[in-house]
Amino acid sequence: MNQPFPTAPPGVPYITTAQMREVDRAMIDDFGITLLQMMENAGRNLADVVIRTVLAGLGGGPRGRRVVVGAGPGGNGGGGLVAARHLHNRGCEVLVVLAAQEDRVSDAVRHQLNILRSSGVSIEPAENVQKNKSFGEADAIIDALLGYSLSGSPRDPAATLIRAMNESGAPVVSNDIPTGIDATTGTVYEPAIRATATVTIALPKTGLLVSDARRLAGDLYLGDISVPPELYEAVLDVSVPAIFDTSQIVKMPDRD
Repeated sequence: MNQPFPTAPPGVPYITTAQMREVDRAMIDDFGITLLQMMENAGRNLADVVIRTVLAGLGGGPRGRRVVVGAGPGGNGGGGLVAARHLHNRGCEVLVVLAAQEDRVSDAVRHQLNILRSSGVSIEPAENVQKNKSFGEADAIIDALLGYSLSGSPRDPAATLIRAMNESGAPVVSNDIPTGIDATTGTVYEPAIRATATVTIALPKTGLLVSDARRLAGDLYLGDISVPPELYEAVLDVSVPAIFDTSQIVKMPDRD
């Protein structure tokens, strides 16, 4: 797969789910950076990785390429929906498969769904996945189902979508961490996404230090969601190097 992004510098720290939750809280409460701003940054980076790695490897540009986005009800799903919009704007044929009833999604996800509908992007409920060949016909798939909030094995409808994605044969790019992996411990539950690439957010998660989890993540990228370095110092007492001085996305080194 084409690798158009610079390599991350040495010394990038890994953080737990609890630490990432605290980063999210501090971004909103202490720094005034909204959830929608963070979601926009994450989704734009996710779309960029799909375009510049998976789709670029097929030859030509993104126009006309078929991308299916599996989106959950929370922040991870919202990032996937932002990616869907950016891919649509770049000429991709995008289908969103929603892994939740619409009356149970977060306000931020509902906001993103409304934008997509206004843009003419197709949105289907998860139960329709058994009725068509959407995943098998995709040039690329985005896994934005559950993210770092996972606790235990994924349940339906997410579990059914995970299996459909894995069985499709299409490249899968995961948002933050492949669904089915515990972001802190690296425990791999059944089922779990076998990703071609993962775009982890802000800082990589400690679960990705575990060999089985790291293998399932595929090529690992780190995306900037505009967390100020001062926040890590103040909230986590963690120093970070200049990660994004040349690019908003960097490639994490492969691990043995």
